[in-house]
Amino acid sequence: MGTKEKILQKIHNLITTKFKSAQEAFYFYDKDKDGSLNRDEIKTLLKAAEISGLLRGVVAGELIKGYDKSGDEAINLEEFKVAITELERDL
Repeated sequence: MGTKEKILQKIHNLITTKFKSAQEAFYFYDKDKDGSLNRDEIKTLLKAAEISGLLRGVVAGELIKGYDKSGDEAINLEEFKVAITELERDL
């Protein structure tokens, strides 16, 4: 299993074991309650998923780059749901 797959597995494990749904996880990590996960909030989620501190910034940036369709440098709930659906499909 490569690094990307390990990261995806850790994120999936966090969301499926600590939360009832992806939506619940989203609202938990949306600390400022603005309806989107910014880079720091994503890094907090990644820390909880036990992603190495060295990788968190890179992974957060890649998640934003890959799923931020609105161009606001954050991931809204719909974008988050797409990411989680794709993550589950790819595992």
